[in-house]
Amino acid sequence: MSNSLNRRNWIKSSALMAGGVAFLTGTMNKLAAMPVIGKMRAGNTMLAEEAAIMQAPAGLKARLMANENPFGPSAAAKKAIIDSLDTGYQYTFASMFTMRGKIATYEGVKGTNILMSSGSSPLLQAAAMYYSKGGKSIITADPSYDDLPTQAEHFDGKWVKVPLAADYKLDLDAMEAKVDGNTGLVYICNPNNPTATIVDTEKLKGFCERVSKKTVVLVDEAYIDYLPDPKASSMMDCIKAGHNVIIARTFSKLYGFAGLRFGYMVGQPDTLKELGMYTPAWACLSSTALAAALASYRETDYLADALKKTNASKEFLYETLKKENYTYIPSSANFVMFQLKMDGKKFSEEMNKRGVALRDWKLNGQDWCRISIGRMDEMEAFAAAFKEIS
Repeated sequence: MSNSLNRRNWIKSSALMAGGVAFLTGTMNKLAAMPVIGKMRAGNTMLAEEAAIMQAPAGLKARLMANENPFGPSAAAKKAIIDSLDTGYQYTFASMFTMRGKIATYEGVKGTNILMSSGSSPLLQAAAMYYSKGGKSIITADPSYDDLPTQAEHFDGKWVKVPLAADYKLDLDAMEAKVDGNTGLVYICNPNNPTATIVDTEKLKGFCERVSKKTVVLVDEAYIDYLPDPKASSMMDCIKAGHNVIIARTFSKLYGFAGLRFGYMVGQPDTLKELGMYTPAWACLSSTALAAALASYRETDYLADALKKTNASKEFLYETLKKENYTYIPSSANFVMFQLKMDGKKFSEEMNKRGVALRDWKLNGQDWCRISIGRMDEMEAFAAAFKEIS
């Protein structure tokens, strides 16, 4: 009996250290009683990307529909995965503690400011569930990454969409004007998906400082590693200053972990405890993903090389579009939006027939394409197919 209790206490304390508050028995009983599973739905963007992947031809020449990093994961991450297999029978609490410490040290925050999970998706879902309670509203730009607000709608929340500004950037003033007593959360995706635009850092900081006094601000920085100076562009200082701000990060982009799954949130400790009740974060992380994350976190040479290759492919895409007289939105991420001269669905289908998978999009009532940045051979395959139908 004593050994059983000691083991239970050890697991309980380990889960708390890792931010996995949902492991606690009472919380799990509450979750089990909630009719949430039937309400969980992927966002429209995720569903469309899933459809694009499933419909891609067998002889795919260019996989340019899901904003993945085709250069990753790094060699160090791959080696770490192989090396971790021998201890795959062990629980991951110690690795989680170490990983949390590495992030905290780099960002200049405390371990209690961090909640980790298998990618940022479970964490965004937790925020959707928690901040939409009682029919609260979620304010987002339109268009923007819609996984969180779509989830919120399924949990009886209200989705308030604010059109982008004329330059396709988030209209922070208009978003702030929509905040009222029923606002549960303001969701900011920066750089924004699907437009790959970024807002001025100082203006966003001012926005976060003001609005967080009224409601929670969640800044999704999934693509921030593609910026020239990610640390300077982050809203991390808002958290250090004690503001009611949450930052979501993922390794699914520049780190090349879209299939491996690792992500985390940074926020105030009490906030993360609340969100931890809505996701069993500690249970979502495999030993292989953690080993890869530990090996590649802030692996500067690899990240710089992947970014250099991405930017080279992006410049090639820009030149291809210019030669065909197409208009595009300058990108601060690993994808580009350009306006089409034909029906979007037909464009996607014709490109698919030629072995190039990408995404068509409706923006301001017009047909657009969102194309992910791939390897140079993939961009050349796109250019060859594009010239045939442009």
